[in-house]
Amino acid sequence: MDDHADQIRKPRADAVRNRDRVLEAAKAVFSAGGPEASLEAVAKRAGVGIGTLYRHFPTREDLFEAVYRREVEQLSELAEQLKNAKDPVDALRRWLRSGVEFVATKKGMSAALALTFQSSSELAAFSMERLTKAIGSLLDRAVAAGQMRGDISPEDLLRALIGMCYMHDQPGWQSSVLRMLDVFVDGLRVQPAGKAKAGAVKTGAVKVRTAKPAKPAAKRKH
Repeated sequence: MDDHADQIRKPRADAVRNRDRVLEAAKAVFSAGGPEASLEAVAKRAGVGIGTLYRHFPTREDLFEAVYRREVEQLSELAEQLKNAKDPVDALRRWLRSGVEFVATKKGMSAALALTFQSSSELAAFSMERLTKAIGSLLDRAVAAGQMRGDISPEDLLRALIGMCYMHDQPGWQSSVLRMLDVFVDGLRVQPAGKAKAGAVKTGAVKVRTAKPAKPAAKRKH
């Protein structure tokens, strides 16, 4: 009896695969945005019929929320995978770069997600808590290693990431944001004391040389 009940409760393997394919296809379609970002396009990319899509996600908002939650979970898992990376700054950079993909997907669902967030404070709390914890663990490790400034918070990094993404709306905006992201992360690095001292000495030497008065001109012989 229990085995039969378990079979009823557990979704079939093909149903689980179809759901995963729909979510992966939705991420790709919504990230691209534009007029092609329709549910029909999602079903086509996933290789399923539109009826199958609706069986898993009865409304457009249901699909958007599922994609959003899945992206947040994946970013949390990525932070866990990167926490033992050899270079903590590089680990943080890799997480932020994946965050650009997350925001790209979110931008493609912005209207529907806005409505979902209004009706579900739980979703907003869920995402903020997970993302802050994920990026905070990587930031703390980089600061503890003496490689990154300690006067920046996880919330600061998230705001900077989202701000850079929403400054761009033209096709191909992700590549521009990734370049800006590299500049931003490099700017937060702590410069090793040895290099800073060497730079200061070199600068001082240049100033001394340029401050020397010119030699007096030799007198003419009459």
